[in-house]
Amino acid sequence: MYGLQLGEQGTCEHYHSEFDIAGLKCRECQRFYACYQCHDDLEKHQFVPTAKQSREPAVLCGHCGNLLTFARYKEGHCPSCGSAFNPKCALHESVYFS
Repeated sequence: MYGLQLGEQGTCEHYHSEFDIAGLKCRECQRFYACYQCHDDLEKHQFVPTAKQSREPAVLCGHCGNLLTFARYKEGHCPSCGSAFNPKCALHESVYFS
């Protein structure tokens, strides 16, 4: 996972609560970032959202490294380790998913 001031479980300088552990994949560069702001600061292009219907993993659990589809991510926790994701990420859903 990439980001600015990246913590051990995927937190970054913008989002750093214990629940900010989801890495989101940019469709353009195919890299997982802690947030779109980190992405846009570190890449030469803007974050491009992944299609909600994609069968390809679009989220990386920062706690265990499990890859999730959008549908699995929307369950609110990692199905592998049980770590909860920040429910406030829904406020930015349109940035990460189309």
